[in-house]
Amino acid sequence: MPRMDAQGFDRLVARARALAEPGGRRVLGLAGAPGAGKSTLAGRLVARLDGLAVLVPMDGFHLAQAELERLGRADRKGAPDTFDAAGYTALLARLRTPVPGTTVYAPAFDRALEEPVAGSIAVPSDVPLVVTEGNYLLHDEGPWAAVLPLLDEAWYVDLDARRRIPRLVERHVRFGKDRALAERWVRESDEANARLVARGRDRAHLVVRTG
Repeated sequence: MPRMDAQGFDRLVARARALAEPGGRRVLGLAGAPGAGKSTLAGRLVARLDGLAVLVPMDGFHLAQAELERLGRADRKGAPDTFDAAGYTALLARLRTPVPGTTVYAPAFDRALEEPVAGSIAVPSDVPLVVTEGNYLLHDEGPWAAVLPLLDEAWYVDLDARRRIPRLVERHVRFGKDRALAERWVRESDEANARLVARGRDRAHLVVRTG
């Protein structure tokens, strides 16, 4: 992930741990532009919380490729209207009010398949913290506006574009795009989404700057 000193990461762990109080359920959201390091940071936080948290990414609510093609949106995959935003907010609402003894199953996104996979993530009722991450947690248009009120805290992960864009290109290449296509996709699609995501930065409770 982007560089962060150990002391800075420890402060984030402490802040997340304070949310993971027993006897209730809280939701921590990490937002940021594509390639900013949200998913890696969220995974590291959950790993450090020793069973007190489960990671439920927003990306599990990508529309399937076949549906994107039917809607004529496949060339904009990753834009706000290429997700089931209402389904995501419904899941967050359900996760906020766990039923004792009931496990909720959330979808994940398989980057190798480039498809969402249902029922991939188990969230037991006694886990006190759900960490969720994705581009549009701070977006305030359409059904996305319902997300922020469902979060106890929202952090914005901020990485300078000079480092973020090359990392994003390399990620696309790693998952099968040729370099020319990866560079064009980042330039024409991911960066358009990044500009939209950045509009929500000031709504975050905390900005996490990585170098």
